[in-house]
Amino acid sequence: MNEQLIEDVDFYFNEEGYVVLTEKYHLSKGFCCGNGCKHCPYDFESVPEPKRSALLEKKSA
Repeated sequence: MNEQLIEDVDFYFNEEGYVVLTEKYHLSKGFCCGNGCKHCPYDFESVPEPKRSALLEKKSA
């Protein structure tokens, strides 16, 4: 994936100024990177426990 990212499609800036990758971006990447990304469409499958369980609980709340 060597294409240029598009703001508000592939990413956005949060209130603190950090880059947040969108679900669309993650789907085009094709796998969970294990970092616990906010919009992970893969249910954090590569995130180690106990962080994965905490993220899944937070996502379902």
